[in-house]
Amino acid sequence: MGWRRHIHAHPELSHMEYRTTDFIESTLREYGLNPVRFPVTGLMVDIGPDTEEKIAFRADIDALPITEHPDETTKDFVSTNTGVMHACGHDVHITVSLALACALASADLNIGVRVIFQPAEEVMEGGAPEVIAAGALDGVVNIFAVHAEPKLKVGKVGVRTGAITSAGDVIEIKVIGPGGHSSRPHLTADVVYGLGKLVTELPTLLSRRVDPRTATVLVFGTVNAGYAPNAIPEDGSVSGTIRTGDIKVWRTIQPLLEELVGQVLAPTACDYEIIYTKGVPPVINDDVATAVLADAARTIGPQTVVQAPQSSGGEDFSWYLEHIPGSMARLGCWDGVGEPGDLHQANMRADERCLEVGVKLFGAVADRYSRDFHGSTENVFLK
Repeated sequence: MGWRRHIHAHPELSHMEYRTTDFIESTLREYGLNPVRFPVTGLMVDIGPDTEEKIAFRADIDALPITEHPDETTKDFVSTNTGVMHACGHDVHITVSLALACALASADLNIGVRVIFQPAEEVMEGGAPEVIAAGALDGVVNIFAVHAEPKLKVGKVGVRTGAITSAGDVIEIKVIGPGGHSSRPHLTADVVYGLGKLVTELPTLLSRRVDPRTATVLVFGTVNAGYAPNAIPEDGSVSGTIRTGDIKVWRTIQPLLEELVGQVLAPTACDYEIIYTKGVPPVINDDVATAVLADAARTIGPQTVVQAPQSSGGEDFSWYLEHIPGSMARLGCWDGVGEPGDLHQANMRADERCLEVGVKLFGAVADRYSRDFHGSTENVFLK
């Protein structure tokens, strides 16, 4: 609990998790472990025998540029980094994985275990590809993770086979014209009118070209153009996100969107430029790995396991699952009092009892692999 409060009080943004990495490293070394740092921030540590095949657990370590809610400032471990907060529960993820690693340091394991502390999950230039390039998956056959869930009561673990999150891409469309006076729109190309058509027509057109069962949605978040009410500007832009729960749609949607943009703007005589930034694929949980997680959760209690809904949010744990099978579970952290908070919000809060649940869950997974594949061992996490 003290580790989590220290981490919560000292959050750091993506690619800047220097003190967080130092804290994790020093704690691991206190327990006799030898972590290996990644090139900038983050690290990994191997525990147990150097077996040919390993399992891995991943925790993300960055925070968000969010100011903690005033109601939370009465806590003695409120964020001391103004405007930065662990509003996505990564302080929980770190603590669970750190406690797992330190407990395993003295366990009689029959399989190698790697714990990965990954930077920069919260940004589009995410840390997972960099960590994978640094060799974090070398020799790993399965990987597991949890994500704190403030809408799920503490003591519950949400599991789901298949997609548990969605893909998330960013599209920016710049609309261009010669400019002109608003009294003579017929003598120019009306950029603002073109932007309006994109905002109102493109999402609807997309819904008629993509199977609605894939939960594919385009939402614009910014519209920018002009400087005077009587002048038609020379350019403007809209930007937004495209989310889908279907991996096939994610792999093919960019050319479709580019086609539709051209069709919408064709009558306006405006030119356009498209900047399309691929985000992350959906987290697609492997059937067998998810069954292992569910079985591990049942060792905690018969009512622990619940079905997790598919989230429309993105998660770069998906990149690991592009390489090896694995599964992510939802770790309930709502205390059941009042209205639950939400992820990426200033009122995000976690009942610290979820830490024990998370450690027991990961410990039971490690025990399962150690027993099933390399003989029997004692599960020290359920004592």
